[in-house]
Amino acid sequence: MPRFETSDGVSLFYRDEGEGLPLLCLAGLTRDGRDFDFVAPHLTGVRLIRLDYRGRGQSDWAPHETYQIPVEGRDALELLDHLGLEKAAVLGTSRGGLIAMVLAATAKDRLLGVALNDIGPEIAEPGLKYIEGYLGRVPPMKTLEEVAARRAELLTGFVGVPESRWKEEAERLFRETPEGLELTYDARLRDAVLGGGAQPAPDLWPLFDALAGLPLCALRGENSDLLTAECFAEMQKRRPDMIGVEVAGRGHIPFLDEPESLAALNKWLAMLR
Repeated sequence: MPRFETSDGVSLFYRDEGEGLPLLCLAGLTRDGRDFDFVAPHLTGVRLIRLDYRGRGQSDWAPHETYQIPVEGRDALELLDHLGLEKAAVLGTSRGGLIAMVLAATAKDRLLGVALNDIGPEIAEPGLKYIEGYLGRVPPMKTLEEVAARRAELLTGFVGVPESRWKEEAERLFRETPEGLELTYDARLRDAVLGGGAQPAPDLWPLFDALAGLPLCALRGENSDLLTAECFAEMQKRRPDMIGVEVAGRGHIPFLDEPESLAALNKWLAMLR
């Protein structure tokens, strides 16, 4: 099982599959490398590297005050060092995209390009409040089937998603035990985020602008409550060369295996080769 130890002594799990262009995948806030299971079969000619952040997935838990974007960015760079990679492209979903923007501002020489999945330099209040509502809390449902049914009911921004996909999603978000469901991450992540230690700076546009010169792709769920259409339009205005696509029938976050998502990602990857 591939692991490495960070400079502050935390053992982190990662997946390293395929050959070709190194593509570092950084997941959403409470998620892990399995976030990219749906898109992985569709990406060819890439070395797919997926990191489980500290306190998530199969990585070790750490002091909750270290669950911060700058620390997680440092972990990502230390993974590249561990693998002997000078540079990599980054595909960042939600929080992973925030980490990618921080890396662009602090370690741009390590990046080949960046793709952002439903995240930008402005985080809309409705989406943030929704995250705060579930973060670090075990849901009242007792089975993964109940979670899947509830997500299909609550996530109204998603259209045409089969029941099987919601079940697959549930399996990546929770563990089912005889006593009920368990989180797949350290619940103290809630303390870090709500305490402000893991929150991004109020003005993130300088971080977005730091992506200048890097091949850039950005996806937005058509019904996203985290990345507004107005913010997405401003991103496109500032980076007219950006591959920008709205994914129909999706909220926060697109699964990445939608036809328009795959077309955009493959176009972006072609720019990097």
